Amino acid sequence: MRKFENPGRSVMMARNGMAATSHPLSTLAAVNELQRGGNALDAAIAASAVQCVVEPASTGIGGDCFVLLSLPDSDRVIAYNGSGRAPEAATLDWYRSEGLTSIPRQSPHSVTVPGAIDAWCTLLRDYGTKSLGELFKPAIDYAEQGYAISPRVAHDWADQETLLRNDPDTAHIFLPDGKLPQNGSIHSQPLLARTLALIGENGPDEFYKGTIAQDMVEHLQKLGGLHTARDFAEARGSYETPVKTHFRGHVVHECPPAGQGVIALLILNILSGFEGKGDPMSADRLHVEIEATRLAYSIRDAVLADPTHSKVPVEWLLSQELAAELRAKIDPSRAMRNLPAFVPPKHPDTVYLCVVDKNRMAVSFINSIYSPFGSGLVTPKAGVLLQNRGQGFVLDPGHPNTIAPRKRPVHTIIPGMLTKGGKTIMPFGVMGGHYQAMGHAHFLSKVLDYGLDVQEAIQLPRVFPKPGIDEVEVEATVPAQVQEELRRRGHNLVPASWPIGGAQAIKIDWANGGLVGGSDHRKDGIALGY
Repeated sequence: MRKFENPGRSVMMARNGMAATSHPLSTLAAVNELQRGGNALDAAIAASAVQCVVEPASTGIGGDCFVLLSLPDSDRVIAYNGSGRAPEAATLDWYRSEGLTSIPRQSPHSVTVPGAIDAWCTLLRDYGTKSLGELFKPAIDYAEQGYAISPRVAHDWADQETLLRNDPDTAHIFLPDGKLPQNGSIHSQPLLARTLALIGENGPDEFYKGTIAQDMVEHLQKLGGLHTARDFAEARGSYETPVKTHFRGHVVHECPPAGQGVIALLILNILSGFEGKGDPMSADRLHVEIEATRLAYSIRDAVLADPTHSKVPVEWLLSQELAAELRAKIDPSRAMRNLPAFVPPKHPDTVYLCVVDKNRMAVSFINSIYSPFGSGLVTPKAGVLLQNRGQGFVLDPGHPNTIAPRKRPVHTIIPGMLTKGGKTIMPFGVMGGHYQAMGHAHFLSKVLDYGLDVQEAIQLPRVFPKPGIDEVEVEATVPAQVQEELRRRGHNLVPASWPIGGAQAIKIDWANGGLVGGSDHRKDGIALGY
């Protein structure tokens, strides 16, 4: 039960439908669509399109999308991989001949073919009820008429000012009149409004084969990129079989590799051998979560890759034998040493949203351009901000995640879905780049082990052991005595330079017939229902 004298939010309660996103205008667009008779998928696409306008640092139509969807009265979960691929000419030999040992962020080489529009259109065709043009109307209006920049968006925007100034097309849109937009100022993107209208009218071919594709290809080639019209014209996402594990009597579903959802399941499998009791923020519990995460992440980059190019040992990663082996390495009294290490890129940015409709279709939906403002490259005619997901590749021969023609990089973005007894229980997701796998496990443990409601679990302070680095990021709200005890056990704590992640969830209360939603205070968003 929430202590109402403490800062925080109550969970959102509703009967018919609900949406939870990281921006109020996105949540409002989703709920409005539900009230107009759209289903959960219609509402999710409308919400994501709005976020591509009003949260430009976090997402855009030049990015990728992953979705988990469950149909009414079912626990069957459908996964869609809307991630893009490297150009056909992207061979390791070419990058090595150019003297590259890594892929620069603000370069055409970091740009993979965007997969989000394909994902939206395919899912809408198969499971939606509205036209793309209808669903894009709120986003087009905000892009054309303008929207007020919210506090977290302004914060993220300011952090990327140098990147934005490096490219004239990007600066023209995101630094109007050469100035950094401020909290509360009105911002518009007329080029993006026109682009959304064209896609809404003509469908995905306009984006992948028409004038928008031409703008993207010409701009990338001008900058030295390897992309061709064929790379865009042949871009396709795919329906895939989710990976899953059992945790506390529930089934947890994730998208399969090349995403890191399987690592979230591995962490849960390790935690399943530790009883959840007492204080969910005790040093004992956080120590176990930190160690389980360090173990799971230590093998993550050694094995994860595009499964169409490399063998990914999913069965082994999900085996109880591996979980038991890793669990046995955890000493409750002290931090481990000598873990396998790798150095990841900086925290990327993403948006996550979830929607449940009156018929209990549930959608878990994540859309990303990777780093804040992606590659920092915008196409001059269509105003498409391009992702930098290509930085997820490595340029080491023999590594499973080495760049190759038409290959997908490893992805950090992972929507989640919880089912039990033939019914969908909860779409959920946690933003925050590399944190996401730990975030899923941390959130579900707080709900299922400790009985917290979704908002309480979302609001708890967070810690995150940085992969490959002997540091544990700690939010300032972690109690001082807990931090002191974690240090005593050998953890090298450092203040988090950024709020750790962001989360949304909607729990279906089958017993009472209602919906219970939460949205993270670390973002601007809300959960809202009717």
